[in-house]
Amino acid sequence: MSDLPRELRYASSHEWARLEEDGTVTVGITDHAQDQLGDVVYVELPDAGDTLSAGDEAGVVESVKAASDVYAPVSGEVLEINAALEDEPEIINSEPYEGGWFYKLKPDDTIELENLLDADGYVEVIESS
Repeated sequence: MSDLPRELRYASSHEWARLEEDGTVTVGITDHAQDQLGDVVYVELPDAGDTLSAGDEAGVVESVKAASDVYAPVSGEVLEINAALEDEPEIINSEPYEGGWFYKLKPDDTIELENLLDADGYVEVIESS
């Protein structure tokens, strides 16, 4: 887990959140999550304009092994989805923290990010499962 991005915050349900310089939050699933799922073949994303609360179901990832819900790590309004994932969902497998992001949102309150795990806390979650 030494390649786990330390600047991100993590949900125990395996989503990551990155606070961007413009105040938006980018969300995706972790490398561990995509590894457990296997080859991703389909992604269902929220719609731009959707309002999510932390913990809400925000999409689905389907792989050759299973389907898994994706949850909102923080509350806010979805500003943009990663349309590239509609045609190339496998980007999630190769670039979970860069090109494989799911959506960007305008957070209701960035203080919610403090409720998420840091990289060390997320590693503890993975190791205890």
